[in-house]
Amino acid sequence: MNSRRWLRVGLAFLALVQAGVGGWALLAPRSFFAIPWVGMGMAYNSHLMADYGAMSLATSVALATAAVVLRRDMVRMALAVYLTFAVPHLVIHIRLLHHLAPSQRTPLLLALTIAVVLPAALLALATPRPPAERGGPAPGDAEVAEHRTGSDRRGG
Repeated sequence: MNSRRWLRVGLAFLALVQAGVGGWALLAPRSFFAIPWVGMGMAYNSHLMADYGAMSLATSVALATAAVVLRRDMVRMALAVYLTFAVPHLVIHIRLLHHLAPSQRTPLLLALTIAVVLPAALLALATPRPPAERGGPAPGDAEVAEHRTGSDRRGG
């Protein structure tokens, strides 16, 4: 599978996950909060759950748009937005592990780590390497163009 295909599939996967989580948190906030990883034994807050759901849905729109359009600048922006949430989210949950049973800690950390590593890998895939590192021609060559759509090649 080429890098364009990996980017499209990865972005679509992240968009679907964000849409699912966001829709659940927005439309059934109490049910979403009941997940031990989410509520973590803390007091329920419907406003916070609705805000989280709406934010997750908004992120899914950016990711889905990037998956469809697949312009390098849009892909990089959508992944940066997602990582701006995902990295602190992982750190916050690491700090709050004491709220979970030991058997719940490992799957949570695994899921949240994947939620950082996957988009970081996609971001690296969408970031062009300097010509000296590629050992080839200057930007605009086939390797860089592989990530671009027709509008990118025209500079749009």
